Amino acid sequence: MSSEPLLMIPGPTNLPEPVREALSQPSIYHRGSQFAQLLEVCSKGLKPLFGTESDVLILTSSSTGAMEAGIVNFLSPGDRVIAINSGKFGERLGEIASAFGAEVSWLTVEPGRAATPDMLDALAGDLSPVAVLLAQNETSTGVCQDVAALTQVAASHGALVLVDAVSSLGGIPFEMDSWAVDVVMSGSQKALMLPPGLAFVAVSERAWQAAEHAQMPRYYFDLRAAHNSAEKGQTPYTPNVNMIVALAEVVALIQAEGLPNVYRRHHQMGEATRAAMQALGLALFADPEYASDVVTAVQSPEGLDSAQLVDQVRDEHNILISGGQSELKGKIFRIGHLGYAGLSDIRRTVKAVAASLARLGYQCSMDAALQAIEEVIAND
Repeated sequence: MSSEPLLMIPGPTNLPEPVREALSQPSIYHRGSQFAQLLEVCSKGLKPLFGTESDVLILTSSSTGAMEAGIVNFLSPGDRVIAINSGKFGERLGEIASAFGAEVSWLTVEPGRAATPDMLDALAGDLSPVAVLLAQNETSTGVCQDVAALTQVAASHGALVLVDAVSSLGGIPFEMDSWAVDVVMSGSQKALMLPPGLAFVAVSERAWQAAEHAQMPRYYFDLRAAHNSAEKGQTPYTPNVNMIVALAEVVALIQAEGLPNVYRRHHQMGEATRAAMQALGLALFADPEYASDVVTAVQSPEGLDSAQLVDQVRDEHNILISGGQSELKGKIFRIGHLGYAGLSDIRRTVKAVAASLARLGYQCSMDAALQAIEEVIAND
């Protein structure tokens, strides 16, 4: 067994060899022409993933930095905003907005469910919000929300739409321009096959206009400065040069596979994982209509704390899966299938989960789970 664990968590994810090699290269000067060319390659290469013709700004920070940048550049203290709380990360967007003085109204849905256009329409009609905040993909619950439909409702009320695409970008289709989303925020350590440390923000023209009047405080995350510097092939402050070198490798890998094939691979992994878990006799946590293709949340068997299963899979099989968060702690476990992963990793993980469940006293059929994977592949 390899000493290196297989990461089947919702992030950070496994790193392809070309990315590892790029990270080990000597640094380059961040004010030189080589870096300017690299930045252009990366920004242009990310545009198809965002589904936009707008520039993609690259920040040196965690994904939460992208979320904060998305809030503070386009809103003012006292602005009424709706935050869709469909899990831990929709909640985080609202908390950031509240911390900077926005008046946040919550659209809270039951864990494992997605917000519907009717829910949003009813709340927005009463509030006339300046903005609507939501996460496309909730790794905490395995739910992928219908951004296009929610954006259409928000736009009908004149609201800006700010979307956390941290875990979905590069694994689930996103069409910023055609959906008329205003701000999209993402990060490096999920489907983009990098370590944590880079954040990405794409901004619509309407949002740039709003930025001219926004009054929330900002300095490091001032996207106007990032935009002005990007036009000169630079970043306003010292970037993580080696990560951007590695990002160029990621762009090349995605282009070589073809973005439609990347999405197809993620969908197939999602379908295979869901089918296998059900074949083990386990109940899926997320509403099937909104099931995520980058992470599957599964209800733990009655009487079994999911933390025990997570520990067993790690200790006996050298595979990392995740437990539940907050009120879901001990009740669910989550399998990430995003980025540098394939069906062989799904098979290995399913075997480990089945064996660990059996070791913990839960009767299940590993063969049935593996057969369910093969049926998904055959029907694809």
